Amino acid sequence: MKNVVLIGMPGCGKSTCGVLIAKALCMDFFDTDLMIQKNEKMSLQEIINQKGNAYFGNAEERAICSFDFQGAVVATGGSVVYSERAMAHLKQNALVVYLKISFSTMKSRISNMESRGILLRNGETLEDMFCERQPLYEKYADLTVECDHMDIEKTVAKILLAGQTMRG
Repeated sequence: MKNVVLIGMPGCGKSTCGVLIAKALCMDFFDTDLMIQKNEKMSLQEIINQKGNAYFGNAEERAICSFDFQGAVVATGGSVVYSERAMAHLKQNALVVYLKISFSTMKSRISNMESRGILLRNGETLEDMFCERQPLYEKYADLTVECDHMDIEKTVAKILLAGQTMRG
């Protein structure tokens, strides 16, 4: 069975949808942000603050590339698309689903910027990050689901339906 890998902006619903998709498909669920935190024994924000963005990116790549996902739903961190190696690893035997939201939706859903662990480069604004990542998500996606005006249940249903269609 193919893995289902969820990519997208912070606040698009990857973790929340991922759990529900895994439950519906009787698959394992992995959240790569939680894998990083477990490996590093600190929160994402602590890693970024104490060790820096480059270290965080390497930790993310290590966590993903060292794990063999089999029949799993994988919710990734928003910055995963910066690593070609991590994305190549995730795309093996997977349906990569981009949960697409607008900048205004992302801003309205993120209330904890200081503690959430969002990777922003020096001087980069949230809008800069959004504009830089969007084409990367599109590049890696096998399927794009517009999530702006959908609740979690509708998003999950749309992913499940599209997944069935793509699997044949």
